[in-house]
Amino acid sequence: MDKILIVDDEQNIRELIKKYAQFENYIVDEATNGLEAIQKAKENHYDLIIMDVMMPELDGFSAIKEIKKEFDIPAIVLSARGEEYDKLHGFDLGIDDYVVKPFSPKELIMRVNAVLHRYRSTISEKENTNIWRYGDLVIDDNARIVKINNERIDMTPKEYNLLMYLINNENKAVTREQILSQIWGYDFFGDDRTLDTHMKLLRKKLGDYGQCIVTLRGIGYRFEKTKL
Repeated sequence: MDKILIVDDEQNIRELIKKYAQFENYIVDEATNGLEAIQKAKENHYDLIIMDVMMPELDGFSAIKEIKKEFDIPAIVLSARGEEYDKLHGFDLGIDDYVVKPFSPKELIMRVNAVLHRYRSTISEKENTNIWRYGDLVIDDNARIVKINNERIDMTPKEYNLLMYLINNENKAVTREQILSQIWGYDFFGDDRTLDTHMKLLRKKLGDYGQCIVTLRGIGYRFEKTKL
């Protein structure tokens, strides 16, 4: 059974959505503001979040932005504002649907079903393919082969693992500590400059695509697709 987090400062709205969601056999949890939603997302697994925008403590857009930094959770936004700017802002943050108040609870649950179906289809497609493409950069993860312009790029196992770790966390900030523990192991006690050296060599081998590896000073790195 899928678990949904309903975030709204109005109790009657939470109860209305909860009633229809439970009728569709969803497990429902509730939060009254953005800060509470972030904390619950860290402590629990949710398959989808329904988030109101205008709330005390922290608004829904800010809450979704923070949650999306750490978790890939589908999100539907509820808002009394139906302007195009607000919708575009929401979709820029990675939301999956935007519902304007007042809304039909039946329609909302249908949208929940549709979002979860699309999300699972996307996950299934990713699991059934091990080919990653961006422009002329192609990675066959089954064979651990990296090609640019159809030319194979020789990489050490560490360089390849480092590249795939960044790609698998695309658009997310990953700290130096996270990278070292994932690629070198939790018991790594070597020189911190080891990571810098590998990152420099990796960028050089990627050529123009090395620009996709963005340095976050004092934090770590982020892989993002950029204009080449």
